[in-house]
Amino acid sequence: MKKCRITVLKRHFDEELAKEYGCKGIGKCPMLKEGDVFYADYAKPEGFCDEAWKAIYQYVFAISHGSGVFYYRDWIEKPGVAICSCNDGLRPVIFKIEATEEESVINYTPNKD
Repeated sequence: MKKCRITVLKRHFDEELAKEYGCKGIGKCPMLKEGDVFYADYAKPEGFCDEAWKAIYQYVFAISHGSGVFYYRDWIEKPGVAICSCNDGLRPVIFKIEATEEESVINYTPNKD
């Protein structure tokens, strides 16, 4: 298993929807910023948003296990890459997930009951 690099590409903010549904003072995602980079494999990286992880972890898992392309080659042309977003409908964050050559290391002792 290899580590994946997760790069924050963009943070969006839907002002129209936020005016109708958002809390007062809501803006772009306060947890992440463009250019942030995280490395992950089987576990959420430290400092990464829990909700964003739930939305993208399946792509991280697939790429870290060697998946080359997704969805019958009608989505992303480049093997080992996925462009995904978190599930925040008012202020979604767009991520680039890509394979690296760095081997993953399990940092826990598996229970062998």
